[in-house]
Amino acid sequence: MDTAETIVASPPGREAASAGLRARADEVPTIVIEPTRGLAALQLAALWQYRELLFFLVWRDVKVRYKQTALGVAWIVLQPLLSMVVFSVLFGGLLRVPSGGVPYPLFAMTALLPWNYFAGSLTRSSQSLVGSAHLITKVYFPRLIIPLSGVLSGLVDFGVAFVVLIGLMAFYRIAPTAAVLLLPLLLLLAMLTSLGFGLWLAALNVRFRDVQYLVPFLVQIWMYPSTNSGQA
Repeated sequence: MDTAETIVASPPGREAASAGLRARADEVPTIVIEPTRGLAALQLAALWQYRELLFFLVWRDVKVRYKQTALGVAWIVLQPLLSMVVFSVLFGGLLRVPSGGVPYPLFAMTALLPWNYFAGSLTRSSQSLVGSAHLITKVYFPRLIIPLSGVLSGLVDFGVAFVVLIGLMAFYRIAPTAAVLLLPLLLLLAMLTSLGFGLWLAALNVRFRDVQYLVPFLVQIWMYPSTNSGQA
């Protein structure tokens, strides 16, 4: 009995199609992604395009911060007032630190106002990337928006505390001097400084989660050298 040999041949045109696919695969350009340098890395044009998202994140931070609290937004006023009382009793009453003839509650409130804004902005921006990981991994937007929203959301607390400061000045009958014109520059310096350190710490916090526990401690220690330099 003769053995029948079966020859399985590929369908016509399959080899040509495979060769065409390989040729097209070879023609696909290679995309090299490199970090940008200078001002281009900030993506300022993209930030402006996503300004509505930035506003939403700022509003979300403000709402979440005081959500499910018994006093709610009243903490915006109570936090600087309680800090003012502690500093007035400790430095003004016990240690007798001079205030240059200014009532010590007003003296302490004026110093605590920019510092509280800086400390809060630095803490929020340093933890922003890890806290918004679910958002970063789903949609595209300029990543600078995340830490920037933590810095800008502190302006709400600063504005309310500034109104309290104006009330204290009226209570003690002290009029502002021409130095108040430098307030926008001081606030801008606090914003840029907290954002600069916050970006660096936020990147470290992604790799080393110890940063989120270390930052509040460093901020607390940082306050005392700042207080001494201000007295000098």
